[in-house]
Amino acid sequence: MIWFKKTRPTEIWEEPIEGPLGDIEAAQRIRAICRAAADSAEKVGKPQGRPTQQQAERDRYEQAAKTAMEIAMKISDELVRDSAVREIVGLCIKANNMKTARALFRAIHTGSIKDEVLREHPALAGGPE
Repeated sequence: MIWFKKTRPTEIWEEPIEGPLGDIEAAQRIRAICRAAADSAEKVGKPQGRPTQQQAERDRYEQAAKTAMEIAMKISDELVRDSAVREIVGLCIKANNMKTARALFRAIHTGSIKDEVLREHPALAGGPE
């Protein structure tokens, strides 16, 4: 009798994508990924607890961010892509991953989105850490 055998639920970024995504669908998927991984990003940004648990949270955050970036690269509309990248920047900042956040911030070309990101996260205006 196996009582404690638990299967790990499938994360949204691990779910297969059926067919090509349109720009709007891709942006919605990125937003959902970033929201689902936000708790792990916050735990990574404020390290505490057991090291094995920290590593699991780091792995979860990194996989989510990687998948979101891969999807964002396939978005053809610049405004939609910049909006999606903004979500990923927010995720990286929650994880205190300023190097990646700054690199992604530089990839945003739409002035209004760039200004909003700077208002929300003024630390991006500074130089590399």
